[in-house]
Amino acid sequence: MATMPYLPAIRRKIFIRGVVQGVGFRPFVYNLARSLGLSGYVLNSSSGVTIEVEGPEREVEQFLDRVRSHPPPLARITDISLEELPAQEEGGFVIRQSVAGDQEFALVSTDVATCEDCRRDFSDPANRRYGYPFTNCTNCGPRYTIVQDIPYDRPKTTMAPFEMCDPCRAEYEDPTDRRFHAQPNACSTCGPSIVLTPSGGLLPQAADYFAAKGDSLTTLKEVRERLRTGALVAVKGLGGFLLACDATNDAAVRLLRQRKRRSDKPFAVMARDLAAVESFCVVTEADRAALESPRRPIVILRRRSGSNLSRDIAPGNDSIGVMLPYTPLHFLLFGESQEQPPEFPALVMTSGNISEEPIVTSNAEARDRLGAVADWFLFHNRDIYMRADDSVTRTFEGRELVLRRSRGYVPQPVDLGMPLRELLACGAELKNTFCLTKDRYAVLSQHIGDFENYETQCFFEETLANLRKLLRVEPRAVAYDLHPTYLSTRFALRLPLERKIGVQHHHAHVASCMAENHLRGKVIGVALDGTGYGTDGKIWGGEILVANLAGFERRAHLRYVPLPGGDAAVRQPWRMALSYLRDTFGDASPALFGKQIPQHEMTLVNTMVARRIHAPETSSCGRLFDAVAAMLGLGDRVSFEGQAAIALENAATPGIEDRYEFLVEDAEPMRIDMRPTIEGIARDIAREKSGNHISACFHNTVAVVITEVCLRLRRIEGLNRVCLSGGVFQNMVLLKRSVELLRREGFEVFLHGQVPPNDGGISLGQAVIANEQLRLEG
Repeated sequence: MATMPYLPAIRRKIFIRGVVQGVGFRPFVYNLARSLGLSGYVLNSSSGVTIEVEGPEREVEQFLDRVRSHPPPLARITDISLEELPAQEEGGFVIRQSVAGDQEFALVSTDVATCEDCRRDFSDPANRRYGYPFTNCTNCGPRYTIVQDIPYDRPKTTMAPFEMCDPCRAEYEDPTDRRFHAQPNACSTCGPSIVLTPSGGLLPQAADYFAAKGDSLTTLKEVRERLRTGALVAVKGLGGFLLACDATNDAAVRLLRQRKRRSDKPFAVMARDLAAVESFCVVTEADRAALESPRRPIVILRRRSGSNLSRDIAPGNDSIGVMLPYTPLHFLLFGESQEQPPEFPALVMTSGNISEEPIVTSNAEARDRLGAVADWFLFHNRDIYMRADDSVTRTFEGRELVLRRSRGYVPQPVDLGMPLRELLACGAELKNTFCLTKDRYAVLSQHIGDFENYETQCFFEETLANLRKLLRVEPRAVAYDLHPTYLSTRFALRLPLERKIGVQHHHAHVASCMAENHLRGKVIGVALDGTGYGTDGKIWGGEILVANLAGFERRAHLRYVPLPGGDAAVRQPWRMALSYLRDTFGDASPALFGKQIPQHEMTLVNTMVARRIHAPETSSCGRLFDAVAAMLGLGDRVSFEGQAAIALENAATPGIEDRYEFLVEDAEPMRIDMRPTIEGIARDIAREKSGNHISACFHNTVAVVITEVCLRLRRIEGLNRVCLSGGVFQNMVLLKRSVELLRREGFEVFLHGQVPPNDGGISLGQAVIANEQLRLEG
């Protein structure tokens, strides 16, 4: 009988970096090695995953090929390095205990929405996890919000207090089970549990949670009954509390607005499945992909007319933010059976906070801060280590555009493909995020919020401490916005770091878009937003730059106009309308406001503009949109940022090609004069043309302005790449028209995708500019 030829064994040590912890990578490696008859081990370290594998060369090469080409679905490999070792002729393959390090770091997985397998588990009456609201596996469940340190193992998460029962332990140790080494693994016997209490009641104690084990379905049935009767329920979720009510109940939605002190800003809603969403919103294929992705963001969708959702969810808005459930608890709020129609078409699910404060995470904090808002509290006893709001996206040209980057996206890094110094960028004031850089990665924090109060500063500092620990970052420099009164700037300037680098706001916008698209060299950067401190001390916001990462030239901007009352003009757009009208017509400006503005206020603002009293000059494009909205009667006063501009966008009639006149003054920088546009709008209002037509013409005009200035700069500079950034480009009507016109002229147009175009992306731009400056300094 012929014998098999002896094949000498080889041994390789493999270092893998990227998102490879908390995504089932060790179980994947273990089963792959065993299937190929290889020996060795795999372990998590502070820098990623380390593997030693031994066996015949062909099988080792097959192993390496499978690791590279077919990793677990949630994994993202950024680097693999190999080292040859002498064979040890050991037997078997094992998962070894994790090894921690002080300086090495691993990329931590984002939180992942419930997978279909787990959904089937908690929906099946015959399954031991039937109705269990914390069901998870290696393919889904909490990650970032429960991780306290790396390597990612249960003792370093908020699941540490929950000791697995024998059946869960057996799953955890079974290589053939999808819960093999699933760190948050639990069931109703050994895991977290839920308790429903009335507002004003005592906080649940350990004995209450113990008594509630195995009784989740009864508790959730009572929650659904409370919601049906119009109650407001504070639900402890994945990254914080959410305030829930029946989205079809007008009285409940209005009550939530009153108690949360949120008069007009839209609420998000959650529907159980895509069929429910399609009953009240128009859903494209790109929208569907975003809704059903493992990140489960809120997606901005066009509302269908005639739906039974309360109009008070998004007053005066044609769009609403919709998400699908991302935890078993959310699914079970819609009913026990996933095969039967949901008990609610949709639930309002809005951040559990009082307006302008961070989302609440702890049970005690929820009782104290939300006691006057919620009628009932649905508590659980798994701690939230890092708070994270729901992310917000919309789609454009079949791709996702992130508007608020938080749960499901953080702490996923932006791989910049170049070596970076370790530094901190503190971001802007509105929609604040910060950014840490290390190796070739930029890691943005979750959405912090408007950096305007003590509570938000505490959130900023606790998140910074946590990410510094996870990433093993020791910043050697700090980047900050030039605005001297921003709390983020003041925080940066207080840090005990020798190197502090101020970065102009709109340069940071453009650099953020460049970094996300891996652009080097000069570009034309169009940065349109509401507010940014300029190098001349004025308020910028309608800027066209020629820029690279090292610097910028301001080559064009909207002509300065007074901002009467400063921030008061942001809250009262009629002030900007009056400012633009006086700038265009002087003392003969037409009366376009009727009786809605008290005469004494009109007189005061007229005086401020005429005498330049408390009326700083601004080139803000956001304020131009506010002015036109107010002229059309779409928003004299607003309760949240962008409200008037959103109304103006909603009003625009599609398919109109007309536009207004404008001037571009030859100067250095060029001045974009919108007085002919304002004159044309006033003329059309006097002729009683519809606001819908006027809005469409105005949007077309701004898009043509952008294109005309870019054409002039291309002739002068020879540049063909255009980056569009700033919060104004959240306006889909303007974005679509601008991209269309620029491409028609042969420009390469670059947009944001996974990094917000608004101030939520500023910190990335600050970080890459500061890194470039440090590189040039040597």
